[in-house]
Amino acid sequence: MQNFEQIRTHVAANYRVTASEPYLVCVELSLENGTRHQSIFLAELENEDGRSYLRVSTAVAPITGLDTRRALVFNWESRVGYLAISDLDGVPYLHLCENRPYEALTAAEVDRLILEIGGVGDNMERMLSAGGDLL
Repeated sequence: MQNFEQIRTHVAANYRVTASEPYLVCVELSLENGTRHQSIFLAELENEDGRSYLRVSTAVAPITGLDTRRALVFNWESRVGYLAISDLDGVPYLHLCENRPYEALTAAEVDRLILEIGGVGDNMERMLSAGGDLL
């Protein structure tokens, strides 16, 4: 995978795309035999040195009422992804993210990132929202 359009083509052929904009694709991942769903965002980032990266992210929960200590402990212990805060429709949300340089990406790695970030994000959402499936 050398550019975002190759990633978009792969994702569109293999997942349910719910939004597609320049340098952004949103996929709805179906989990647990369709009983849960998680939106995964794929976007292109450019580093200061001009290298392009793929960011795979998912919104986990609104930050209101969140125990930030638990989030930071998760960040420290996590082997996959990191936590960040970003607005979603004007509301600050906790996001689970992972960045990869394009030169290391294959179709299999994109699939692995979508499934892993989606699954871990859904588990975090369930834990933080008393079993809810908001996203």
